[in-house]
Order: sequence, then structure tokens, then C-alpha cells
Amino acid sequence: MELTLQKPTDLSMSRSKGIVVGFWILTAIFCLQIGFTAYAQLRLPQVAEAFTHLGFPDYFRVELSWAKLLGVVLLLAPVPARLKEWAYAGFAINLGSALIAHLSVGDGAEAWGWAAATGVLWGLSYFFWRRLQATPAAPDRAVSTPFPGLAQLQR
Repeated sequence: MELTLQKPTDLSMSRSKGIVVGFWILTAIFCLQIGFTAYAQLRLPQVAEAFTHLGFPDYFRVELSWAKLLGVVLLLAPVPARLKEWAYAGFAINLGSALIAHLSVGDGAEAWGWAAATGVLWGLSYFFWRRLQATPAAPDRAVSTPFPGLAQLQR
């Protein structure tokens, strides 16, 4: 039995589909994580105690939770790119501030590890989103879609 390797002729189609799929998978996981933390900050008393431990007032916890939920909606909804950029910026500030807050009070990795891991998801989601923004639409399919990369998946 002879094995032959065939050289793919067009990698651009699969690459762009890979970027789209990667973006949506990572963004969905990131949004689930952020959504869970927003819920936990609003509903779980141990999370409220952690905010007090970090030195934040109670109203800040509620404000932050609603801002996270708004950011999740902006990342998932068909909104202009500038709004998504602001949502990504807000999440970067939030995650960086969480790391600084935990490290400044001497918390261990069990406390700041979640912010660091979520920061990695943020970075990957943002990377793929920027790649999608840089990918030009094909001339025959130059239809505006509210969801990044959706037209590329339909090909």
C-alpha cells in the first residue's frame, strides 16, 4: 500500500475559516468566563468578601459586574468595530487591574490565576478579531455582515 501526500492547492480558504472558527470559539469561552465572573460578583457572598479584602467599596463590585455584562454584549452583538475595540480595551484594563489588586495585597496564584488565565483568553480573542478585521472581503462576496467572518464560513 503506497501513501501519497497531496499538496493542497488553496490554503487561503481554510486559513480564513480557521481564523473565523478560532475567533468565535475563543470569544465564546472568554465571554462565558467574563459572564460567570459578573454573575459571581453580583450574587456570591464570598466574591463580595474578596472585593472587601481587596479594599474596594461594594458599589464598585456592582458597577464592574454590569460593565462586564455590557462588554460581553458588545463583543457578541453586531455593533461597529469601534465599540468592540472599546470593549476589548475595557476588559484589558479590568484584567490588568485585577492582577495588580491581587498582587498588591499579597494574594497567591489561586486568587490572581483566574485573572491571568482570562487575560490569555482575552489576548487570543483580540488577536483573532484583529486578524478578521484585516482580512479583505472577496470581491464577489463583498456583502456587509454584522458578525465578523460569517461570510467566510458560508463559502
